[in-house]
Amino acid sequence: MPLREHLLELRKRLFLAACGLVVGAIGGWFLYAPLLEVLRRPLDLAASAQGKQISLNFTALGSPLDMQIKAALFLAAIVTAPWWLYQLWAFVTPGLTRRERVYAYGFVGASVPLFCAGLLLAWWVLPHAVDLLTDFIPQGASGLFTAQEYLTFVMRLLLAFGLAFVLPVLLVGLNLVGVLRHETLAKGWRWAVLIAFVFAAIMTPTPDPWTMILVATPICALYFGALGVAALHDRRVDRRRVAAAA
Repeated sequence: MPLREHLLELRKRLFLAACGLVVGAIGGWFLYAPLLEVLRRPLDLAASAQGKQISLNFTALGSPLDMQIKAALFLAAIVTAPWWLYQLWAFVTPGLTRRERVYAYGFVGASVPLFCAGLLLAWWVLPHAVDLLTDFIPQGASGLFTAQEYLTFVMRLLLAFGLAFVLPVLLVGLNLVGVLRHETLAKGWRWAVLIAFVFAAIMTPTPDPWTMILVATPICALYFGALGVAALHDRRVDRRRVAAAA
């Protein structure tokens, strides 16, 4: 596909994904209050466990509005994940054939539960990270965090884990449409493991290594699972080519 058509396709997919996010954000706007209570829970748990005053603060006149908009968009990104994940796949493989459309539906069907699994793992990590970081607040002092900074921290953590769990499915999808061979994945497994552990170390700032290992293990397992699926698919394709050439 020429560069111009690639850019037009990118613009189309970004526009469709943005439309889905806007629709989801409208619903997120009205769910702001319960969402804020859920997001504040790790701070409340840390304050209760440590006996300290830890709270969110709005430091500017427009901060509450900015916070509500960001929270609505955050919720929209989660709720509309099937939609924008499909747009991602449609951009990576434009001009889908009938078989590739089946792959696209399978990609979305596998990506959504994995994305949710990544979110759940991040939500399990979040209270530990908050408890560790707020534990550095000296006794007698108060932890007053701006709402925007805290929400940005939570959003990055959750979305990073969700996308990390989706990446292996994207690799399988690229293999199914002939873009990526399993040999390439096999050659890069050391880098994949290293990146997974570095990612886990950054996203789980706890002093013990077990939390890091617990987070990195499923990411590595998904990568090797993608490698196995890609290898089986490539062998089947190679056998068909040999049979056709005979």
